[in-house]
Amino acid sequence: MDELFTGKEHLLAQGLAHDVAEYSQIEPELFDKYQVKRGLRNIDGTGVMAGLTNICNVHGYLINDGERIADEGRLTYRGIDVRDIVNGCLADGHFGFEEVVWLLLFGKLPTQAELDTLCDLLYEYRELPEYFAEDMIIKAPSKNIMNKLARSVLALYSYDDNPDDTSLSNCVRQSLQLIARMPTIMTYAYQVKRRHFDKKSMYFHPINPEYRTAQSILNAIRPNKKFTEDEARLLDLCLIVHAEHGGGNNSTFSCRVLSSSGTDTYSAVSAAIGSLKGPKHGGANHRVMMMMDDLMANVKDWENEDEVAAYLVRILRREVGDHSGLIYGMGHAVYTKSDPRAVILKEQASKIVAQHGMEREFRLFELVERLSPQVFAAERGNTKEICANVDFYSGLVYRMLRIPDDLFTPMFAIARVPGWCAHRIEEITTNGRIMRPAYRSLSKSKEYVPISER
Repeated sequence: MDELFTGKEHLLAQGLAHDVAEYSQIEPELFDKYQVKRGLRNIDGTGVMAGLTNICNVHGYLINDGERIADEGRLTYRGIDVRDIVNGCLADGHFGFEEVVWLLLFGKLPTQAELDTLCDLLYEYRELPEYFAEDMIIKAPSKNIMNKLARSVLALYSYDDNPDDTSLSNCVRQSLQLIARMPTIMTYAYQVKRRHFDKKSMYFHPINPEYRTAQSILNAIRPNKKFTEDEARLLDLCLIVHAEHGGGNNSTFSCRVLSSSGTDTYSAVSAAIGSLKGPKHGGANHRVMMMMDDLMANVKDWENEDEVAAYLVRILRREVGDHSGLIYGMGHAVYTKSDPRAVILKEQASKIVAQHGMEREFRLFELVERLSPQVFAAERGNTKEICANVDFYSGLVYRMLRIPDDLFTPMFAIARVPGWCAHRIEEITTNGRIMRPAYRSLSKSKEYVPISER
């Protein structure tokens, strides 16, 4: 019986693969013929205008007489430059992610009283519903934490007494619960993954009511619960710069598309997690580290520019690495001269790299960042300006913080929940129409043939 099943599986995989490819293929020139903007991108690489938002602005270039001109990147949350938020936190040494949560959801910075109330509420919500961890996480371990995050968020629907109510007050309540619970789900899923798949010890630490989000995460993933204040503040900055990035990025747009249908919060956020999991989106931070690990293993002299550049050429030619032809972490759909998030993370990493004995690795990252545009130009004739994006340095920072590779992309998801929820609320309160773009059919009329004549 097993052999028969294997034979059928082989038939489907091999015998039908040609048909699947043939009937799924659309010639690239047809997209130009019918003026289809692939990837919802204009010819110059800019995004197709699909909506309006008050939440965030992502600035990476200027338009002059119809020409796209490179510019320094800027990112603003509700009109406030993210650099100013980060600098404000660094100046007086306070944690900023929670005030960013308030800013994104409610449109303005919180007072101290409002921030205290929010932090108390997030602590109350951090605990998962009774038996949720046992039934949804421990009994169904996953090798991939992003997969477990998405499944767990969907499962929370069943533990909500009012899951389908899309009123503003209910959506805010659900949003705050997800913001609080996602880190708990992530750390639990990681511990279960360690025990079940890695055959290592599993440990669940009590949630400390005094801890902010960054502290709670480090407390949960460190076996001895030990971490420094500097480590927690660096992780807090990572959460801040990842919290939001406009309505057009793939995961946020996914959340808005589902929200436009009138579906529940859990379905919309789960879809966003699924999008972020992709290596072309949030999964890129993990791919960056895989790429750099491969480079470090195969380049003898990390400070030899010719040797490093030659290996980057081999990456572009799909000869090494994951054979995708991509230098992960380089280039962005909007940013041209600089990604402000990458600049912030690089600056902070440079301050602590010596403490972690990673000076050589950091210099190599800087070299790859500097050489990649030159390699792109020489190998592919690409003359447009490209810069390191947030994924390029985030994985390195996480390594310094001893955050496991399994959690690189989940950490991105934890930070982005406030942004997703803010866009969901904006979509259902201001838009009111289901998103329904058009697709042109290329199929030709055919006669139905009875099965006996095929």
